[in-house]
Amino acid sequence: MKVSAITVRAGHILEHEGKLWAVIKSEIFQPGKGASVVQVEMRDARTGIKTNVRFRTQETVERVSLDEREYQFLFHEGDTYTFMDKESFEQLTVQKEVIGEQAEFLRDNMDVSIHTFEGQPLTVTLPQTCIMEIVEADAVVKGQTASSSYKPAILENGVRVMVPPFVGRGEKIVVNIADRTYVERARG
Repeated sequence: MKVSAITVRAGHILEHEGKLWAVIKSEIFQPGKGASVVQVEMRDARTGIKTNVRFRTQETVERVSLDEREYQFLFHEGDTYTFMDKESFEQLTVQKEVIGEQAEFLRDNMDVSIHTFEGQPLTVTLPQTCIMEIVEADAVVKGQTASSSYKPAILENGVRVMVPPFVGRGEKIVVNIADRTYVERARG
């Protein structure tokens, strides 16, 4: 379906120059002279090659509609991740390049949303947050709690995040997957 270039957002799939592109980032620029443009960073849905394209704001682009289904993560072997369709119980394998860096946060039985085009997985969307355990954290320095400083901590999946001084090793925290930041202590 044709849409205005100004409405393109991250996560959209566009057809451009005969290929399918997943939009990673979209920004509107107002140059000093001339009309506004939309700078779009995209990744080829099939090859993974990234590119930057500029569209005029009044230009139209072809947005592709995808099949979106809920899947449950089962396991991974090397760079191949296996998911199960929650309705039909069919299994789908996805390469790590499709999932991206967020693959580090996949946990057994985690529910995800997978967009497919003609049966081929194009994007995998994880929940916004997940609960992780801290396996390593620096000790609190006396007086450090008076300021709003953060300290580094290593999560069970090896990812480094900054946490408040009162959070220590062995505690479970809620992590924002998109920007890898501490949200709060896990409840319960």
